[in-house]
Amino acid sequence: MIEFEKFELDNGLKVIVHQDKTTPIVAINIVYNVGARNESANKTGFAHLFEHLMFGGSINIPNYDAPLQMVGGENNAFTNNDITNYYITLPKENIETGFWLESDRMLSLAFSEKSLEVQRNVVIEEFKQRYLNQPYGDVYLLLRPLAYKKHPYQWATIGKEISHIENATMQDVKDFFYAHYAPNNAVLSVVGNITAKEIKPLVEKYFGDIEKRKIAESNIAKEPKQTEPRELTVKRDVPNDTIYKAYHMCARMDKDYHASDLLSDVLSNGDSSRLTRKLIKEQKLFLELNAYIMGSRDEGLFIISGKPNDGVNIKDAEKAIDKEINLLIKEGVDEQELQKVKNKVESSLIFAQMNILNKAMNLGISETLNDANDINTEIDKYLKVKTKDIVRVAKQILNPNNCSTLYYLSEKK
Repeated sequence: MIEFEKFELDNGLKVIVHQDKTTPIVAINIVYNVGARNESANKTGFAHLFEHLMFGGSINIPNYDAPLQMVGGENNAFTNNDITNYYITLPKENIETGFWLESDRMLSLAFSEKSLEVQRNVVIEEFKQRYLNQPYGDVYLLLRPLAYKKHPYQWATIGKEISHIENATMQDVKDFFYAHYAPNNAVLSVVGNITAKEIKPLVEKYFGDIEKRKIAESNIAKEPKQTEPRELTVKRDVPNDTIYKAYHMCARMDKDYHASDLLSDVLSNGDSSRLTRKLIKEQKLFLELNAYIMGSRDEGLFIISGKPNDGVNIKDAEKAIDKEINLLIKEGVDEQELQKVKNKVESSLIFAQMNILNKAMNLGISETLNDANDINTEIDKYLKVKTKDIVRVAKQILNPNNCSTLYYLSEKK
Protein backbone atom coordinates (compact mmCIF):
# COMPACT_ATOMS: atom_id res chain seq x y z
CA MET A 1 0.00 0.00 0.00
CA ILE A 2 1.46 3.34 -1.06
CA GLU A 3 0.13 6.09 1.17
CA PHE A 4 0.11 9.59 -0.25
CA GLU A 5 -1.41 13.02 0.17
CA LYS A 6 -2.95 14.96 -2.67
CA PHE A 7 -3.73 18.65 -3.05
CA GLU A 8 -4.39 21.12 -5.84
CA LEU A 9 -3.19 24.69 -6.34
CA ASP A 10 -5.56 27.47 -7.35
CA ASN A 11 -4.08 27.35 -10.86
CA GLY A 12 -5.14 23.72 -11.28
CA LEU A 13 -1.79 21.99 -10.68
CA LYS A 14 -2.43 18.63 -9.00
CA VAL A 15 0.24 17.58 -6.49
CA ILE A 16 0.84 14.14 -4.98
CA VAL A 17 3.29 13.56 -2.11
CA HIS A 18 4.45 10.15 -0.86
CA GLN A 19 6.90 9.83 2.01
CA ASP A 20 9.62 7.17 1.69
CA LYS A 21 11.94 7.29 4.71
CA THR A 22 14.43 4.81 3.26
CA THR A 23 16.28 7.18 0.93
CA PRO A 24 18.14 10.53 0.97
CA ILE A 25 17.09 11.06 -2.67
CA VAL A 26 13.90 12.77 -3.81
CA ALA A 27 12.12 12.09 -7.11
CA ILE A 28 10.20 14.94 -8.73
CA ASN A 29 7.95 13.89 -11.59
CA ILE A 30 5.70 15.97 -13.84
CA VAL A 31 3.18 14.39 -16.19
CA TYR A 32 1.75 16.68 -18.85
CA ASN A 33 -1.56 15.45 -20.23
CA VAL A 34 -0.38 15.68 -23.84
CA GLY A 35 0.92 13.11 -26.28
CA ALA A 36 0.85 12.33 -29.96
CA ARG A 37 -2.92 11.70 -29.72
CA ASN A 38 -3.37 15.46 -29.10
CA GLU A 39 -1.70 16.49 -32.36
CA SER A 40 -3.45 17.40 -35.60
CA ALA A 41 -2.97 15.04 -38.53
CA ASN A 42 -0.98 17.60 -40.56
CA LYS A 43 1.29 18.66 -37.67
CA THR A 44 2.54 15.48 -36.03
CA GLY A 45 5.62 14.83 -33.90
CA PHE A 46 5.11 18.01 -31.84
CA ALA A 47 4.76 16.32 -28.43
CA HIS A 48 8.04 14.53 -29.05
CA LEU A 49 9.69 17.71 -30.34
CA PHE A 50 8.68 19.39 -27.08
CA GLU A 51 10.30 16.66 -25.04
CA HIS A 52 13.53 17.98 -26.58
CA LEU A 53 12.67 21.69 -26.56
CA MET A 54 11.92 21.59 -22.82
CA PHE A 55 15.64 20.97 -22.26
CA GLY A 56 16.70 23.82 -24.58
CA GLY A 57 16.40 26.63 -22.06
CA SER A 58 13.46 28.27 -20.30
CA ILE A 59 12.59 31.93 -19.93
CA ASN A 60 14.92 32.60 -16.95
CA ILE A 61 17.28 29.61 -17.13
CA PRO A 62 19.34 29.35 -20.33
CA ASN A 63 20.87 25.97 -19.47
CA TYR A 64 18.65 23.38 -17.79
CA ASP A 65 21.26 20.70 -17.11
CA ALA A 66 24.09 22.77 -15.57
CA PRO A 67 22.33 23.84 -12.32
CA LEU A 68 21.01 20.32 -11.78
CA GLN A 69 24.41 18.71 -12.24
CA MET A 70 25.90 21.14 -9.72
CA VAL A 71 23.57 19.85 -7.00
CA GLY A 72 24.04 16.15 -7.84
CA GLY A 73 20.79 15.69 -9.74
CA GLU A 74 19.82 13.66 -12.79
CA ASN A 75 16.92 14.09 -15.20
CA ASN A 76 15.25 12.69 -18.26
CA ALA A 77 11.91 12.51 -20.04
CA PHE A 78 9.79 10.39 -22.33
CA THR A 79 6.84 10.96 -24.63
CA ASN A 80 4.31 8.49 -25.92
CA ASN A 81 0.98 8.72 -27.69
CA ASP A 82 -0.85 9.57 -24.46
CA ILE A 83 1.39 11.61 -22.14
CA THR A 84 4.68 13.47 -21.76
CA ASN A 85 6.68 12.74 -18.59
CA TYR A 86 9.63 14.69 -17.10
CA TYR A 87 11.53 13.56 -14.04
CA ILE A 88 14.36 14.60 -11.75
CA THR A 89 16.14 12.76 -8.94
CA LEU A 90 18.35 14.74 -6.55
CA PRO A 91 19.43 14.88 -2.90
CA LYS A 92 16.66 16.02 -0.56
CA GLU A 93 18.59 19.08 0.60
CA ASN A 94 18.65 20.38 -2.99
CA ILE A 95 14.97 19.85 -3.73
CA GLU A 96 14.33 23.54 -4.38
CA THR A 97 16.64 23.43 -7.39
CA GLY A 98 14.33 20.84 -8.95
CA PHE A 99 11.22 22.93 -8.30
CA TRP A 100 12.95 26.03 -9.66
CA LEU A 101 13.93 24.30 -12.91
CA GLU A 102 10.56 22.62 -13.51
CA SER A 103 8.49 25.68 -12.67
CA ASP A 104 10.48 27.96 -14.96
CA ARG A 105 9.97 25.77 -18.00
CA MET A 106 6.29 25.35 -17.14
CA LEU A 107 6.09 29.17 -17.00
CA SER A 108 7.59 29.53 -20.47
CA LEU A 109 10.31 28.23 -22.71
CA ALA A 110 12.92 30.63 -24.08
CA PHE A 111 11.50 30.16 -27.60
CA SER A 112 14.72 31.01 -29.38
CA GLU A 113 15.19 30.30 -33.07
CA LYS A 114 18.53 28.71 -32.23
CA SER A 115 17.00 26.24 -29.77
CA LEU A 116 14.22 25.35 -32.21
CA GLU A 117 16.72 24.76 -35.01
CA VAL A 118 19.01 22.65 -32.82
CA GLN A 119 16.21 20.45 -31.48
CA ARG A 120 14.50 20.22 -34.86
CA ASN A 121 17.73 18.80 -36.31
CA VAL A 122 18.09 16.39 -33.37
CA VAL A 123 14.56 15.06 -33.91
CA ILE A 124 14.99 14.77 -37.70
CA GLU A 125 18.23 12.85 -37.18
CA GLU A 126 16.48 10.57 -34.66
CA PHE A 127 13.66 9.98 -37.18
CA LYS A 128 16.20 8.94 -39.81
CA GLN A 129 18.43 6.83 -37.57
CA ARG A 130 15.84 5.02 -35.46
CA TYR A 131 12.91 4.75 -37.83
CA LEU A 132 14.14 4.92 -41.44
CA ASN A 133 17.70 3.57 -41.43
CA GLN A 134 17.48 0.91 -38.73
CA PRO A 135 16.37 -2.66 -39.45
CA TYR A 136 12.66 -3.04 -38.62
CA GLY A 137 12.64 0.65 -37.59
CA ASP A 138 9.62 1.58 -39.70
CA VAL A 139 7.37 -1.25 -38.46
CA TYR A 140 5.08 1.03 -36.44
CA LEU A 141 5.11 3.70 -39.13
CA LEU A 142 3.45 0.99 -41.26
CA LEU A 143 1.42 -0.96 -38.69
CA ARG A 144 -0.30 1.97 -36.97
CA PRO A 145 -1.97 3.43 -40.10
CA LEU A 146 -2.92 -0.10 -41.15
CA ALA A 147 -4.75 -0.69 -37.85
CA TYR A 148 -6.13 2.81 -37.26
CA LYS A 149 -8.11 4.76 -39.85
CA LYS A 150 -9.62 7.58 -37.73
CA HIS A 151 -7.96 7.74 -34.31
CA PRO A 152 -4.66 9.68 -33.95
CA TYR A 153 -2.96 6.47 -32.82
CA GLN A 154 -2.50 6.04 -36.57
CA TRP A 155 0.85 7.83 -36.25
CA ALA A 156 3.82 7.07 -34.01
CA THR A 157 5.14 9.49 -31.40
CA ILE A 158 7.98 10.53 -33.73
CA GLY A 159 5.31 11.75 -36.19
CA LYS A 160 3.93 10.75 -39.58
CA GLU A 161 6.73 12.22 -41.65
CA ILE A 162 9.87 14.31 -41.31
CA SER A 163 8.34 17.26 -43.19
CA HIS A 164 5.99 18.01 -40.27
CA ILE A 165 8.98 18.82 -38.06
CA GLU A 166 10.97 20.43 -40.88
CA ASN A 167 8.11 22.86 -41.51
CA ALA A 168 7.28 23.64 -37.87
CA THR A 169 7.31 27.42 -37.35
CA MET A 170 8.04 29.32 -34.14
CA GLN A 171 4.36 30.25 -33.98
CA ASP A 172 3.37 26.57 -34.30
CA VAL A 173 5.69 25.76 -31.41
CA LYS A 174 4.39 28.58 -29.20
CA ASP A 175 0.77 27.66 -29.91
CA PHE A 176 1.37 24.02 -28.99
CA PHE A 177 3.20 24.96 -25.77
CA TYR A 178 0.55 27.33 -24.45
CA ALA A 179 -2.25 24.94 -25.41
CA HIS A 180 -0.87 21.99 -23.42
CA TYR A 181 2.02 22.78 -21.06
CA ALA A 182 0.18 24.38 -18.19
CA PRO A 183 -0.37 23.85 -14.47
CA ASN A 184 -4.00 22.91 -15.11
CA ASN A 185 -2.86 20.19 -17.52
CA ALA A 186 -0.19 18.63 -15.31
CA VAL A 187 0.33 16.39 -12.29
CA LEU A 188 3.37 16.91 -10.05
CA SER A 189 4.37 13.98 -7.85
CA VAL A 190 7.12 14.10 -5.22
CA VAL A 191 8.53 10.99 -3.52
CA GLY A 192 11.25 10.82 -0.87
CA ASN A 193 11.82 11.41 2.83
CA ILE A 194 9.54 14.44 2.77
CA THR A 195 6.02 15.29 3.92
CA ALA A 196 3.16 17.13 2.27
CA LYS A 197 3.52 19.77 5.01
CA GLU A 198 7.09 20.45 3.84
CA ILE A 199 6.26 20.29 0.13
CA LYS A 200 3.13 22.42 -0.03
CA PRO A 201 4.80 25.82 0.70
CA LEU A 202 7.58 25.01 -1.79
CA VAL A 203 5.12 24.10 -4.52
CA GLU A 204 3.14 27.30 -3.80
CA LYS A 205 6.36 29.33 -3.93
CA TYR A 206 7.57 27.97 -7.26
CA PHE A 207 4.38 27.04 -9.12
CA GLY A 208 1.63 29.07 -7.49
CA ASP A 209 2.06 32.21 -9.61
CA ILE A 210 1.94 30.41 -12.97
CA GLU A 211 -1.39 31.27 -14.53
CA LYS A 212 -3.96 28.78 -15.72
CA ARG A 213 -4.10 28.40 -19.49
CA LYS A 214 -6.85 27.58 -21.92
CA ILE A 215 -6.14 23.96 -22.79
CA ALA A 216 -6.81 22.97 -26.38
CA GLU A 217 -9.85 20.77 -26.78
CA SER A 218 -8.91 17.32 -27.96
CA ASN A 219 -11.60 16.18 -30.36
CA ILE A 220 -10.19 12.70 -30.68
CA ALA A 221 -12.02 10.59 -33.24
CA LYS A 222 -13.21 7.19 -32.03
CA GLU A 223 -11.86 4.36 -34.12
CA PRO A 224 -14.65 2.48 -35.92
CA LYS A 225 -14.96 -1.24 -35.25
CA GLN A 226 -12.82 -3.23 -37.68
CA THR A 227 -15.01 -5.71 -39.57
CA GLU A 228 -12.62 -7.44 -41.96
CA PRO A 229 -8.97 -8.51 -42.05
CA ARG A 230 -6.36 -6.04 -43.33
CA GLU A 231 -2.89 -6.84 -44.53
CA LEU A 232 0.20 -5.17 -45.92
CA THR A 233 3.34 -6.78 -47.36
CA VAL A 234 6.66 -4.92 -47.58
CA LYS A 235 10.21 -5.98 -48.45
CA ARG A 236 13.17 -4.52 -46.60
CA ASP A 237 16.91 -5.06 -46.20
CA VAL A 238 16.58 -7.07 -42.99
CA PRO A 239 17.97 -10.48 -41.96
CA ASN A 240 14.66 -12.24 -41.23
CA ASP A 241 11.04 -12.26 -42.36
CA THR A 242 8.76 -11.07 -39.55
CA ILE A 243 5.02 -11.12 -39.05
CA TYR A 244 3.07 -8.57 -36.99
CA LYS A 245 -0.57 -9.28 -36.17
CA ALA A 246 -2.31 -6.27 -34.56
CA TYR A 247 -5.73 -6.73 -32.96
CA HIS A 248 -7.87 -3.93 -31.53
CA MET A 249 -8.42 -4.22 -27.76
CA CYS A 250 -9.99 -2.22 -24.94
CA ALA A 251 -8.73 1.04 -23.41
CA ARG A 252 -6.42 1.26 -20.39
CA MET A 253 -9.22 1.97 -17.89
CA ASP A 254 -11.61 -0.67 -19.26
CA LYS A 255 -12.68 -3.52 -16.97
CA ASP A 256 -11.19 -6.07 -19.41
CA TYR A 257 -7.75 -4.46 -19.61
CA HIS A 258 -6.14 -6.70 -16.97
CA ALA A 259 -7.56 -9.89 -18.49
CA SER A 260 -6.23 -8.79 -21.89
CA ASP A 261 -2.77 -8.19 -20.41
CA LEU A 262 -2.77 -11.62 -18.74
CA LEU A 263 -3.89 -13.22 -22.02
CA SER A 264 -0.74 -11.85 -23.68
CA ASP A 265 1.33 -13.37 -20.84
CA VAL A 266 -0.37 -16.74 -21.15
CA LEU A 267 0.58 -16.74 -24.82
CA SER A 268 4.20 -15.66 -24.60
CA ASN A 269 5.58 -14.72 -21.18
CA GLY A 270 8.27 -17.24 -20.31
CA ASP A 271 9.60 -20.56 -21.60
CA SER A 272 6.48 -22.48 -20.62
CA SER A 273 4.02 -20.04 -22.24
CA ARG A 274 1.79 -21.36 -25.04
CA LEU A 275 3.44 -19.91 -28.13
CA THR A 276 7.01 -20.29 -26.84
CA ARG A 277 6.58 -23.91 -25.82
CA LYS A 278 4.62 -25.09 -28.85
CA LEU A 279 5.94 -23.04 -31.77
CA ILE A 280 9.54 -22.29 -30.75
CA LYS A 281 10.59 -25.28 -28.64
CA GLU A 282 8.48 -28.17 -29.94
CA GLN A 283 7.67 -27.36 -33.57
CA LYS A 284 10.71 -25.10 -34.14
CA LEU A 285 8.72 -22.84 -36.46
CA PHE A 286 9.93 -19.54 -34.96
CA LEU A 287 13.21 -17.98 -33.87
CA GLU A 288 11.28 -15.65 -31.58
CA LEU A 289 7.64 -14.99 -30.87
CA ASN A 290 5.99 -12.39 -28.63
CA ALA A 291 2.50 -11.34 -27.59
CA TYR A 292 2.12 -7.96 -25.91
CA ILE A 293 -0.29 -5.07 -25.45
CA MET A 294 0.35 -1.38 -26.11
CA GLY A 295 -1.33 -0.30 -22.86
CA SER A 296 -2.93 2.69 -24.57
CA ARG A 297 -5.24 5.19 -22.89
CA ASP A 298 -7.85 4.82 -25.64
CA GLU A 299 -8.67 1.54 -27.37
CA GLY A 300 -5.29 0.03 -28.08
CA LEU A 301 -3.57 -2.85 -29.83
CA PHE A 302 -2.85 -6.43 -28.84
CA ILE A 303 0.12 -7.51 -30.95
CA ILE A 304 1.59 -10.90 -31.80
CA SER A 305 4.92 -10.68 -33.60
CA GLY A 306 7.34 -13.37 -34.65
CA LYS A 307 10.33 -14.24 -36.82
CA PRO A 308 9.89 -17.62 -38.54
CA ASN A 309 12.87 -19.97 -38.70
CA ASP A 310 14.83 -20.25 -41.95
CA GLY A 311 12.91 -22.30 -44.46
CA VAL A 312 9.53 -21.73 -42.81
CA ASN A 313 7.01 -19.96 -45.03
CA ILE A 314 5.54 -16.92 -43.29
CA LYS A 315 1.97 -17.96 -44.13
CA ASP A 316 2.54 -21.42 -42.64
CA ALA A 317 3.98 -19.78 -39.54
CA GLU A 318 0.91 -17.56 -39.30
CA LYS A 319 -1.42 -20.58 -39.56
CA ALA A 320 0.41 -22.13 -36.60
CA ILE A 321 -0.23 -19.00 -34.51
CA ASP A 322 -3.90 -19.04 -35.48
CA LYS A 323 -4.15 -22.71 -34.55
CA GLU A 324 -2.81 -22.03 -31.03
CA ILE A 325 -5.23 -19.13 -30.59
CA ASN A 326 -8.16 -21.35 -31.62
CA LEU A 327 -7.01 -24.09 -29.23
CA LEU A 328 -6.91 -21.61 -26.33
CA ILE A 329 -10.43 -20.38 -27.13
CA LYS A 330 -11.77 -23.93 -27.57
CA GLU A 331 -10.04 -25.68 -24.65
CA GLY A 332 -9.60 -22.75 -22.25
CA VAL A 333 -6.84 -22.03 -19.77
CA ASP A 334 -6.24 -24.04 -16.60
CA GLU A 335 -5.97 -22.44 -13.14
CA GLN A 336 -2.29 -23.27 -12.73
CA GLU A 337 -1.39 -21.66 -16.06
CA LEU A 338 -3.23 -18.47 -15.13
CA GLN A 339 -1.86 -18.40 -11.57
CA LYS A 340 1.70 -18.60 -12.90
CA VAL A 341 1.34 -15.44 -14.98
CA LYS A 342 -0.52 -13.68 -12.16
CA ASN A 343 2.42 -14.41 -9.85
CA LYS A 344 4.84 -12.85 -12.34
CA VAL A 345 2.73 -9.71 -12.70
CA GLU A 346 2.30 -9.39 -8.93
CA SER A 347 6.03 -9.72 -8.23
CA SER A 348 6.97 -7.22 -10.96
CA LEU A 349 4.47 -4.64 -9.65
CA ILE A 350 5.67 -5.07 -6.05
CA PHE A 351 9.29 -4.83 -7.15
CA ALA A 352 8.54 -1.63 -9.11
CA GLN A 353 7.13 -0.05 -5.96
CA MET A 354 10.51 -0.30 -4.24
CA ASN A 355 12.00 2.39 -6.49
CA ILE A 356 11.18 6.03 -5.64
CA LEU A 357 11.26 7.18 -9.26
CA ASN A 358 8.91 4.38 -10.33
CA LYS A 359 6.54 5.34 -7.53
CA ALA A 360 6.62 9.02 -8.50
CA MET A 361 5.97 8.19 -12.16
CA ASN A 362 3.21 5.67 -11.45
CA LEU A 363 1.41 7.98 -9.04
CA GLY A 364 1.53 10.82 -11.57
CA ILE A 365 0.47 8.70 -14.54
CA SER A 366 -2.34 7.01 -12.57
CA GLU A 367 -3.70 10.41 -11.53
CA THR A 368 -3.48 11.70 -15.10
CA LEU A 369 -5.38 8.71 -16.49
CA ASN A 370 -7.88 8.38 -13.65
CA ASP A 371 -6.86 8.40 -9.98
CA ALA A 372 -3.52 8.09 -8.17
CA ASN A 373 -5.00 5.42 -5.91
CA ASP A 374 -5.18 3.05 -8.88
CA ILE A 375 -1.56 2.25 -8.01
CA ASN A 376 -2.89 0.48 -4.89
CA THR A 377 -5.67 -1.48 -6.60
CA GLU A 378 -3.77 -2.65 -9.69
CA ILE A 379 -2.56 -5.97 -8.24
CA ASP A 380 -6.06 -6.89 -7.03
CA LYS A 381 -7.49 -6.25 -10.49
CA TYR A 382 -5.03 -8.76 -11.96
CA LEU A 383 -5.65 -11.31 -9.21
CA LYS A 384 -9.43 -11.19 -9.70
CA VAL A 385 -9.20 -12.27 -13.36
CA LYS A 386 -10.66 -15.74 -13.88
CA THR A 387 -9.89 -18.37 -16.52
CA LYS A 388 -13.28 -17.72 -18.16
CA ASP A 389 -12.31 -14.03 -18.50
CA ILE A 390 -9.19 -15.01 -20.44
CA VAL A 391 -11.23 -17.09 -22.88
CA ARG A 392 -13.88 -14.38 -23.22
CA VAL A 393 -11.39 -11.61 -24.09
CA ALA A 394 -9.50 -13.99 -26.39
CA LYS A 395 -12.74 -14.53 -28.36
CA GLN A 396 -13.37 -10.78 -28.51
CA ILE A 397 -9.85 -9.67 -29.42
CA LEU A 398 -8.22 -12.50 -31.37
CA ASN A 399 -10.79 -12.50 -34.14
CA PRO A 400 -9.46 -12.59 -37.74
CA ASN A 401 -11.85 -9.76 -38.73
CA ASN A 402 -10.29 -7.65 -35.97
CA CYS A 403 -6.73 -8.18 -37.21
CA SER A 404 -4.32 -6.07 -39.27
CA THR A 405 -1.32 -8.11 -40.43
CA LEU A 406 2.01 -6.75 -41.58
CA TYR A 407 4.22 -9.19 -43.51
CA TYR A 408 7.69 -7.66 -43.20
CA LEU A 409 9.81 -9.69 -45.61
CA SER A 410 13.55 -9.88 -46.10
CA GLU A 411 14.84 -8.89 -49.54
CA LYS A 412 17.66 -11.35 -48.97
CA LYS A 413 15.37 -14.36 -49.19
